[in-house]
Amino acid sequence: MNPPIFVRWGVPEDAYALAEIHVLAWQVGYRGLLPDSLLDSLSAAGRLPRWQEQLAGTASRVLVAEWDGQAAGWLVIGAQRDEDLHPQRVGEIYAIYVHPDFWRLGCGAALLARARAELRAQGFAEATLWVLRDNLRAIRFYETQGFWADGASKLEHNRDGVPFDEVRYRCALEAQPVTDNS
Repeated sequence: MNPPIFVRWGVPEDAYALAEIHVLAWQVGYRGLLPDSLLDSLSAAGRLPRWQEQLAGTASRVLVAEWDGQAAGWLVIGAQRDEDLHPQRVGEIYAIYVHPDFWRLGCGAALLARARAELRAQGFAEATLWVLRDNLRAIRFYETQGFWADGASKLEHNRDGVPFDEVRYRCALEAQPVTDNS
């Protein structure tokens, strides 16, 4: 029997664990989708300052999934950034990553369920997220969670010129009971 997955709000003390999850999830999940040179250059120490700032800020909110007391994944929600959507009607999931050791154990689903409940409680009727067009594993997961491709796409480049070809997914935020275990 698996231990229960506990989803809570992130705190500054989570910064290094979330940086590690961020890097490992990219290195495993994006292998073959992004250049190896980019993935191999990532480090938790390099991501740490960004996470320290993120967890100290208030513009977006970080949810953390714990598995047997260990941070296993994270998700960030915030205000809608897409200009074609109504900012009071549609919230956004900026990112969701689960440590590869915890894939397919329910951590991602638990994070999404809590994020949907939190966004609904904030008055949003829908939520969006962006995913790499060729990330079929993630797309299948989002579709099983009730997300659908809404037709929007974008091509962005990071500071090294690496292209990120993304498609937007959307879901309705049905009323769900919110279990506050934070």
